Amino acid sequence: MSVASGSKLVFLAGQVARDGEGNPVGPGDLAAQVEQAYRNIGTALAAVGGSFDDVAKLTVYVVDWDPGKMPLLGEGIGRAAAAMGVDPVKPITLLGVAALGEPDLLVEVEATAVLD
Repeated sequence: MSVASGSKLVFLAGQVARDGEGNPVGPGDLAAQVEQAYRNIGTALAAVGGSFDDVAKLTVYVVDWDPGKMPLLGEGIGRAAAAMGVDPVKPITLLGVAALGEPDLLVEVEATAVLD
């Protein structure tokens, strides 16, 4: 559960493994793609005066999910959190999907944040 306070809701559509120029990051590497998606959330929130710490809820879509991928998911989240200096623990809904919008994408992360 997450109890958020603030006056501005920010809804981020799915963030994927693309850098600032739109180039793919981590082809075939779930941990690298998770890390980049989380970093993109931090970047997008910074653009509106927030940070990853303002995230109230995440929805994570993983292609061909199985529980054996959990360590890679955790590794990517941990690396992103360390790079951004944030607590990555948020309420998360994890959904396995057959595919995403582009064939090289392994993960997509949506975020809802609350800013003051």
